[in-house]
Amino acid sequence: MSADRLPYIAMVDCNNFYVSCERVFQPVLEGLPVVVLSNNDGCIISRSNEAKALGIPMGAPAHKLQHFFAAHGVRVFSSNYALYGDMSARVQDILSRFSPRLEAYSIDECFLDIGELSLERAHALAQEMRKTVGQWTGIPVCVGIARTKTLAKIANRVAKKTPEKNGVCVLESPAEITTTLQSIDIGDVWGIGRRSADKLRARSVRTAYDLTRRTQDWVRDMLTVCGLRTMLELRGIPCIELEQVAPPAQSVSCSRSFGQRVTSLEALEEAITSYVQRAGEKLRRKGLVAQVVQLVIQTNRFADDPQYFGKGQAALPTPSAFTPDILTAALQILRKIYRPGFLYQKAGVVLLELCPENQRQCTFSDFLHNDERKEQKRLMQAMDAANQRFGRGSLQFASAGLGAKDWHMRQQQLSKKFTTSWAELPTAK
Repeated sequence: MSADRLPYIAMVDCNNFYVSCERVFQPVLEGLPVVVLSNNDGCIISRSNEAKALGIPMGAPAHKLQHFFAAHGVRVFSSNYALYGDMSARVQDILSRFSPRLEAYSIDECFLDIGELSLERAHALAQEMRKTVGQWTGIPVCVGIARTKTLAKIANRVAKKTPEKNGVCVLESPAEITTTLQSIDIGDVWGIGRRSADKLRARSVRTAYDLTRRTQDWVRDMLTVCGLRTMLELRGIPCIELEQVAPPAQSVSCSRSFGQRVTSLEALEEAITSYVQRAGEKLRRKGLVAQVVQLVIQTNRFADDPQYFGKGQAALPTPSAFTPDILTAALQILRKIYRPGFLYQKAGVVLLELCPENQRQCTFSDFLHNDERKEQKRLMQAMDAANQRFGRGSLQFASAGLGAKDWHMRQQQLSKKFTTSWAELPTAK
């Protein structure tokens, strides 16, 4: 197939996404240095351009920069995942109007198959995407377009880092592609990890272009078939399909580091109850049931305190998405693996051996308790609907406890749930 007959792939990436979400509802933040922190207000995971200009590195521990933040007027926010998830869904909905063939690659990135267009029409469509997303959501985006997903990622990178591109880069001509690949460090190529990049540099492959000059056998031996696909995509040969439907989940999990370390079984039971409830919501949203419940509790391995890592699992009598079934198993595991005298830093629940609810193998007991199963499903639907409408945790199980807890995630700089809570909707003045 000739290059001019291949469809274009667009990569749309939201700029400084978490910071941009905060700015949509707080315009006073425009032009100011802003950072967003990870769970428990730990490390920096999103920076405004102004924060980048100050030299604030990604991943830096926030507690080491408190004086710097104060001296330079840096605005700091805890991660507001309810807001970011909702804004992401809005952006994806808008982009789906431009092409039904869309892959939501991450919370702030989408691939789109935009078909066989002229170069001029591809440019115009990309600018239309930027304008529409910006007007409808307030989120700035950049668009990279090429004939393969890997080249589209590189085009997006160029669009972001080259102001004169005005947020859009279309890689089409062989000469432009070659020049661009010569400027891309091998470690910045999508699909090339740090170890692979180090291995390639040791063999004089320093840029994306260098990789395209190697033979297929050499690349396969060095990087396996996955690396070969990347190299062929850099040559303009599509090898990585658009995934419109996410592959079936192999597991569903919920794990958190605690705001403060805990020692008591009661505190761990409260935390595990909360995590099981969240995992159950995820499971039902995907239309799945689980056969196995796995639980992990652990101390802080970086601390000088005595260390402990506890792990256990149990099979449910029948595959289920009913939270009380999962919770009963999880608490039984916890009581077996818990050891007193340790300062626990983190816990997690993992649901395994998943299958679609409508494909699970039924037992004779299921037929005997069919009405009960239907009632359980209706109960979970009502609970999920209430928490979606009034905010996560509005309805919860009693064993999660009431009020603020030491194990609750630390979010001291949390903004409002501007789009997902009736009580926190922004008001116009």
